[in-house]
Amino acid sequence: MNPLLEQFDTAPFSKIKNEHFKPAFLQAMEDARGEINAITDNSDAPTFENVIEALEFSGKQLDRISSVFFNLNSAETNETIQQIAQEVSPLLSEFSNDITLNEQLFKKVKAVYDQRQQLSLTTEQDTLLTKKYKGFSRNGANLSEDKKKRLREIDSELSKLKLKFGENILAATNGYEMYLTNAADVEGLPSGEKEAAAQRALAKGKTEGWLITLDYPSYVPFIKYAKNRKLRKELSLAFGSKAFHNDALDNRQNVLDIARLRFERAQLLGYETHAHFVLEERMAETPEKVRAFLNELLEKAKPAAQREFEQLSAFANELDNIEILQKWDGSYYSEKLKQQLFQLDDEQLKPYFKLENVIQGVFTVAKKLFGLRFEQVYDIDTYHEEVKTYRIYDENDAFIAVFYADFHPRPGKRGGAWMTSFKSQYVSDGTNVRPHISNVCNFTPSTPSKPSLLTFNEVTTLFHEFGHGLHGMLANTTYPSLSGTSVFWDFVELPSQVMENWCYEKEALELFAKHFETGETIPMELIEKIKASATFQEGMATLRQLSFGLLDMAWHGTDPSRIADVKSYEQDAFTGTNLYPDTPETCMSTAFAHIFQGGYSSGYYSYKWAEVLDADAFAFFKEHGIFNKAIASKFKEHVLSKGGTENPMVLYKRFRGAEPDVSALLERAGLLETS
Repeated sequence: MNPLLEQFDTAPFSKIKNEHFKPAFLQAMEDARGEINAITDNSDAPTFENVIEALEFSGKQLDRISSVFFNLNSAETNETIQQIAQEVSPLLSEFSNDITLNEQLFKKVKAVYDQRQQLSLTTEQDTLLTKKYKGFSRNGANLSEDKKKRLREIDSELSKLKLKFGENILAATNGYEMYLTNAADVEGLPSGEKEAAAQRALAKGKTEGWLITLDYPSYVPFIKYAKNRKLRKELSLAFGSKAFHNDALDNRQNVLDIARLRFERAQLLGYETHAHFVLEERMAETPEKVRAFLNELLEKAKPAAQREFEQLSAFANELDNIEILQKWDGSYYSEKLKQQLFQLDDEQLKPYFKLENVIQGVFTVAKKLFGLRFEQVYDIDTYHEEVKTYRIYDENDAFIAVFYADFHPRPGKRGGAWMTSFKSQYVSDGTNVRPHISNVCNFTPSTPSKPSLLTFNEVTTLFHEFGHGLHGMLANTTYPSLSGTSVFWDFVELPSQVMENWCYEKEALELFAKHFETGETIPMELIEKIKASATFQEGMATLRQLSFGLLDMAWHGTDPSRIADVKSYEQDAFTGTNLYPDTPETCMSTAFAHIFQGGYSSGYYSYKWAEVLDADAFAFFKEHGIFNKAIASKFKEHVLSKGGTENPMVLYKRFRGAEPDVSALLERAGLLETS
């Protein structure tokens, strides 16, 4: 028996073998086609129930199989899984096109849509109907047959290109190692980081020395603390040149092909560019509004960023006679300047942020805000021994969700941090089916002498991803495609980014920031330094984020057909945001997985957009108390539980009572004086 084709609640990872995936996909697609045929063959007049709801709940088994497979391809992949992904992705694109380009099905959807004014639909039903109709019209249902054929070809090619793009980055990341045997080469690294590097070397069969890789828990500390400038440069250039080496892993042609195919697809559908197509379904609405938003923030942040960069350059020059500050110098001298200005560094803070304590801390914050109780369990199957599982209950002991937590880097796991879902929330036959949510991160692992101790940045990352998790866990909608994080992309970062704010508050930190050896609560002095340093180099950080958003819009908001060179085009896009000298050996675009592999194409601006929302939202909490139950209840009711059932600005105004005010972000970032 194929475990993926049986009915299952939690995913049966231990029973699944690689050879199960492709047959399961093929069978589930065949079954889903049968469900679609049942809708189109139905001789009854089209209704919301027999067309829209039937379509919404079709292909549930295929959705479950897809979630298991593609989550594994991100968190625990291997060459076989990657090969299967290359084979099934075009099949899934074709299947999706078979639905959106099905004329009989579209006629039925359109018949229901055309009579929507006469139907007594709930707000959620009306949203679902509109979403289904647009899903067809925005994906070619109104095209001629030859254009539909071309659309299918484009979608199939894009699915393969995006997978290849990500595989190249992973291979390039895993393919680089810096093996050091001279103690002088790791001078400056904190003892815990040296120990972790020595452990990596041992794991690779080295009997001595230290191994530095491009995984974040290895790369970031070395760039931040290593005294050897030459080695920092080598590592920085290796990191910045991933998939940019004129070899089999080079992503330049993939970047050009993805951008050109997306543009052609948008044009086929009647849109000016890919960005125009994407932003029609976003809060920002148009590329013009996005550029105006980014440039407004750029204007306010740039003077502060330039002052900060000049200060940092002068500091590096004074300290070590560095005449021209380079990219591999930034983190190193920023950390030293931060220590001088605030007498604060990560090594002082890390003992107070033992991973298990931080996890318990975020659970406690969730309990105080939303009444949630997290119970670790050991009877849920996992895909790796490091994955922890929890069942979540509310104040009335009602079951809320299953939560998977996967926190450390592995060779088969892509970098970064993300939230995902193994099962959506929805209501079926009167039963509220609860979700299975996962947080995946790449935090510093434990060593023989120390538990996993997080940097403060890792603490905020954990809270961030957990915010996405809450969005999924607390979902309470009828339809799975409107549930949890199924919202406009520039709204999806609000729950995650707002959660980061609790990391800076004394009342929250005292719940979990306990010294891993003594149990001492983090001293008030350190909390004050965390808050004081929160806006340190915020202008530079803002400029960096804006540069990524502008690069995204450059690739997707114009006709890319005349772009000859990826690197020079990228340099042009970065004009106005550059602080450091350019390094010809590096290229951001070839490893920009968010926009060329993930779902952020034409949407990278949403991080800053959501910062405006989260700063405004947290100001509301601060005004009434950061654990105010009434405000938390409003946030849960109008934001976290509602998913994509209504326009996000409507939901936000219900929570806040008004549209967000950008001044809350500028004040928090310390940029108001530059406005």
